[in-house]
Amino acid sequence: MFGFDADMVFRIPALLIALTIHEYAHARAAVSLGDPTPRYLGRLTLNPIPHLDPIGLIMLWLFKFGWAKPVPINPNYFKNVRQGTLIVSLAGPLSNALLALVTLLIIGILDKFHLLTGDWVKILGMTYSYNILLAVFNLLPIPPLDGSKVLASLLPGQQKYMFEQLEQYGAFILMALVYIGFIGTLMYPLQRGLDFIIKSIVGILL
Repeated sequence: MFGFDADMVFRIPALLIALTIHEYAHARAAVSLGDPTPRYLGRLTLNPIPHLDPIGLIMLWLFKFGWAKPVPINPNYFKNVRQGTLIVSLAGPLSNALLALVTLLIIGILDKFHLLTGDWVKILGMTYSYNILLAVFNLLPIPPLDGSKVLASLLPGQQKYMFEQLEQYGAFILMALVYIGFIGTLMYPLQRGLDFIIKSIVGILL
C-alpha cells in the first residue's frame, strides 16, 4: 500500500474533494432531519479544513487507508432515531458514489471535445478512484465505519446493543483486518462492481 510516486501531489485535491463531500453530506442530512449539531460545530460547510483529520489524511494519502473528522450528530433530534441514523450514515458513502458518477461524466464530456489534457486528467481520474474507494470502504459493516451504523440501525434491540459494544474495539479490529489484507480482498470485487455500474450509467448517458 505504501509508496511514493510522481503523482502523489495530484492526490491532495482529489482527496480533499472526496473527503469534504462525504462529511458535508453527513452534516447536511443530519441538519435536514432536524439536528442542528453539525451547523453549531461548523461542519455544514464545503470548506475542507473543518472536516480534516491531519493524521487520517496523511494515512489515506500514503497508505490508501485513512479517515476524516467524523461529523458529530445527536440522534435524539430525529423524529425516528433509527431511520434518521440510517439516512445520515448512508449520506456519506452515497455522496461519494454520486460524485464518482459526476466525475466520470465530466471526464467523458471533456474527452468528447478533446479537452481531456494536462494535469486535470490525473486529478479527475484520482477523484473518481478515491470516491469509489470511500463509497465502498465506508459501507463495510465494521465499527466505526458508516456501514456499522447502517447495520446497527437495522438490528433489533438486543442485537443492536451487543453490536454497538464493538465500537470501542472497532478501530483495532479494522486496522487488523487491513493489515492482514482481508479488507483489500473484500473491497476489490465491491469496487469493481460499483465501477462497472457507474461506467454503465455514464455509457448510457453519453
